[in-house]
Amino acid sequence: MPRFSANLGFLWKDIALPDAIRAAKRAGFEAVECHWPYDFSTDSVNQALNDTGLPMVGINTRLGINGIDDLGVCAMPGREAEAKGYIDEAIAYAVAIGCRNINAVAGKTGSTDEAEAVYRRNLAYACAEAAKHDKTIVIEPLSHRAAPGYHLSNVEKGLETIKAVGVANLKLMFDVFHVQVMQGDLIERLRATLPHIGHIQIAAVPDRGEPDQGEVNYPDLLAALDDMGWDGYVGAEYHPRGTMEQGLGWLKAYQ
Repeated sequence: MPRFSANLGFLWKDIALPDAIRAAKRAGFEAVECHWPYDFSTDSVNQALNDTGLPMVGINTRLGINGIDDLGVCAMPGREAEAKGYIDEAIAYAVAIGCRNINAVAGKTGSTDEAEAVYRRNLAYACAEAAKHDKTIVIEPLSHRAAPGYHLSNVEKGLETIKAVGVANLKLMFDVFHVQVMQGDLIERLRATLPHIGHIQIAAVPDRGEPDQGEVNYPDLLAALDDMGWDGYVGAEYHPRGTMEQGLGWLKAYQ
């Protein structure tokens, strides 16, 4: 059975990150991940990780000076210095808290060729710096429904980018919600791309709630992942429909 990681960008987001880590432990998660931990000191996050024994398995680079209107800058022409600053910051933070993956957030670019060239150069830089600390850079296709205009929106384009950069520590973040919205054929797509996947995330489709209803049959999908030999974590990145505690029945069912 997969080991589940609580995405604290969406879960327990109304409390401070160190407290959310402790809440995830009490709920039965085996790891945590988050989006942007930078408002909290690495000491306070490390204390919570040490207290719980949970690993932090992923963080993101910052969104950019315009926040959600940027949705990252790693593929933004003319903003390479800003992107490198965010990459350096994320790697340093990941090293300090023992985090495995760093998601290099691309930005809303219109997916131009120029933007893709910038993305590949910035990813090559990020991977070279991350490799010094045995860290992995991941890139995540986002659906147009959730992120209109985002640079990367399908798995195959992500694989093209990964192969073009050509380094071992660049991997794909396979978010089942986004891939189902854009492409579907989830199990076969997972099987075909598994060697290039660094992390997997789940949520219900279409409402992005708890992974216990909707059009994705998660018991079958997670069983297929087991059969494929996936030994990483599966990130629970969903918007609770009610309270956090009311929505944890899906996790208890797997436990």
